[in-house]
Amino acid sequence: MSLPVHLVPSLDGVRVGDPVVVEGDEAHHAVAVRRLRAGERVVLTDGLGATVVGTITTTGKRLLEVVADEVTREPEPTPQVVVVQALPKGDRGELAVEVLTEVGVGEIVPWAAARSVAVWKGERAEKSLARWRSTAREAAKQARRPWHPTVAPLASTDDVVALVAAADLAVVLHEDAVAPLASLDVPASGRVVVVVGPEGGLTDDEVAAFVAAGAVSVRMGAEVLRTSTAGVAAVAALLSRTDRWG
Repeated sequence: MSLPVHLVPSLDGVRVGDPVVVEGDEAHHAVAVRRLRAGERVVLTDGLGATVVGTITTTGKRLLEVVADEVTREPEPTPQVVVVQALPKGDRGELAVEVLTEVGVGEIVPWAAARSVAVWKGERAEKSLARWRSTAREAAKQARRPWHPTVAPLASTDDVVALVAAADLAVVLHEDAVAPLASLDVPASGRVVVVVGPEGGLTDDEVAAFVAAGAVSVRMGAEVLRTSTAGVAAVAALLSRTDRWG
């Protein structure tokens, strides 16, 4: 049975034998929900590459103390994959974030595309972004990732153009594209940006702007995937051709 995983702000400098204190919501979940007790083992991660396997020594209402038995530090995966996800309607945004996190995406960028049905404004924008970040955090723990993804603030089309221009490889998923995704050479390092459009599809102006900035417009096959699943399918296809999945 896999050990439970909990997130801590930092494991910088922690060595075998050192105590690590978990506080707040993470400790409450461990003690009150999972009912972990002294003597049991847990996994702690800071989401920045460091992982501790340790033994619980003390529990409190919102406190958990663990002695580090094993400490590992993993380099950040490369190439880093960034997915620009057009805002889907309903709870499909959280679904997209969950599966993108599980497959190994390093950054998720919510995008207000021209044809996005969902609109993030004011308090709704803050709550929606918080839900995406919470979903990414929990999915990363479930997937036992030492490096957790970041979820960026809402991006405009101009912001996405800038991301595309700075990428080592950028692809735009488009059902009318001619080039197949499988034809691309994936770089061994750097940043790979994947742009996923909304339910209503990308506009011609959006595709033209991204291609002008250096992106390749690609198709994945005859099937048309939902916006919440197209990204994970594309990322899986790309990562399968890298050492990350080698």
